[in-house]
Amino acid sequence: MIVERIAVVGAGAWGTALANVIARAGRAVTLWARDPDVAAAIRERRESPRLPGVLVDERVALGALSANRPQGDAILVVVPAQTLRAAVCDLAGAVARGTPVVACAKGIERGTGLFMTQIIAECLPASIPAILSGPSFAGDVARGLPTAVTLAAPDEATARLLAHSLGSATFRPYHSTDVRGVEIGGAAKNVLAIAAGIVAGRKLGASAAAALTTRGFAELVRFGRAHGARMETLTGLSGLGDLILTCSSVQSRNFWLGRMLGEGRTLDEVGRAGQLAEGVFTASVLVEMARAKEVETPIAAAVAAVLDGTLGIDAAIEALLTRPFRAEG
Repeated sequence: MIVERIAVVGAGAWGTALANVIARAGRAVTLWARDPDVAAAIRERRESPRLPGVLVDERVALGALSANRPQGDAILVVVPAQTLRAAVCDLAGAVARGTPVVACAKGIERGTGLFMTQIIAECLPASIPAILSGPSFAGDVARGLPTAVTLAAPDEATARLLAHSLGSATFRPYHSTDVRGVEIGGAAKNVLAIAAGIVAGRKLGASAAAALTTRGFAELVRFGRAHGARMETLTGLSGLGDLILTCSSVQSRNFWLGRMLGEGRTLDEVGRAGQLAEGVFTASVLVEMARAKEVETPIAAAVAAVLDGTLGIDAAIEALLTRPFRAEG
């Protein structure tokens, strides 16, 4: 069995890339833009302003949310984590009972501490919440370069159905039922990527970068296990795999932001450059949730303090370097 009609809500870089993926898989796909100007630009040039230089596959149909509501046998919601609630609630009444609604954002909602599928469950209680995450840059995926991700749903049948419906020769979704583990990997790695970027911006060297990524992964694992994630998920594509990618490339918005901070730019200056970095919004809530579970996350805590302006970068680095020596684990 295959899902034949799929709607993609959000025509940013990642939404456009996923629409191309779905078209290559042979499914009927409609890309729904929230901004009418973006919809008009794509319709005119077959190119998203958010992903310049990459053509939108001619098989992708286009829709504007200002005029209609998206419908499909599955819906991918591809918007930033902090706007996912508004986007999903707008779908109320348009989603049939039992329709998989797949979050494609990596973060935790500020103010509530809810993960993406929990927001979907609140706003669309008759739907089946799912999550897609993993090591993937929109440009690579849109151009058809080989990519593997994780797609998780509460039950094996739905997860397998979605994976088979989206998969193709160059886009390989591995299915899972560990929804929380997949969500935690995506959210935590963004915060850690900011730290990796700071290390690069401060020119602390490749050895420090490797140590940061490794110890950051230990934090991710501790946080994940405290919230019921499975170890094979945390060491898989949506955990370790995404962490490696995001902590090592300026294509990562979180890494890029961290590098700019490390080079001496302020958060306001970086923000004016127009680069959305999900880790900025996730850091403080992740640290709060870790403390509630008595989970040590010194790197994430340092990032949150730097972003909140309560600790300077040099002081944060010194605090990490002068922590007591301990056994590895």
